[in-house]
Amino acid sequence: MSDDSARRSAILGRGPLDGQTSFSLGPSSLTEALYESVRKRIVNGEIAPGEKLTEIRIAGEYSVARPTAKACLERLTALGLLRRTTHKTAVVPKLDEDDIRDLYFSRETVERAAVAALARTATVPQAAARAQAAMKAVAGDMAFASQVEADIAFHSALVAAVGSRRLARMHEVILGEVHLTMGQFQAHRTTHPMNVVHEHDDILKAIGDGDPERAQQRLAHHLDQAQGRLLGQLRRERSEEATA
Repeated sequence: MSDDSARRSAILGRGPLDGQTSFSLGPSSLTEALYESVRKRIVNGEIAPGEKLTEIRIAGEYSVARPTAKACLERLTALGLLRRTTHKTAVVPKLDEDDIRDLYFSRETVERAAVAALARTATVPQAAARAQAAMKAVAGDMAFASQVEADIAFHSALVAAVGSRRLARMHEVILGEVHLTMGQFQAHRTTHPMNVVHEHDDILKAIGDGDPERAQQRLAHHLDQAQGRLLGQLRRERSEEATA
């Protein structure tokens, strides 16, 4: 096997490179696979808030070229999963209460526009229905990581179905930080998964009934519940830190 073939095999999880442990990447394009792997490590809390991520670190951990590592870090930064410090070092942020309130204000603004537009034509996106089916499938098993992925897919599908590229780009940035908070605070674990499923069902029904006002109301209620769980978990963590 050539050196290049050995390196690619190691990157894709088919074996170590020069005896070193490599993080496993899926068989998609190298840049996309790298992004997905690092993103999951961040949202799952494996890479902790405040931890630095450099091109050298990513290149070394995954045995990729620095330009590939740089492209990954730039994408994560653009989506809010990393922030640049004054010294331009990328770090994993931890959102505070003001950040969360602003995040959900922005999220509701975008998603209300989306569900209203869909309800005007009674269009229930197939991708949203599939994501909802996936959520129902994992709810009984309390598979929280899978639930979060399906939840993100559900809301992404609603906005994408409107057909506005600009709205979808704005939403992608917002959902990056939403996913980050879900991973860091694990607030979705404070309610039964079926509660979220029922809230999604209400949104889809209002859309399918062609009722824009009710669709927006159901969405606003759903997001208010999600924000409340995040803020509650943040306050509990602060209280525990203060008494530690």
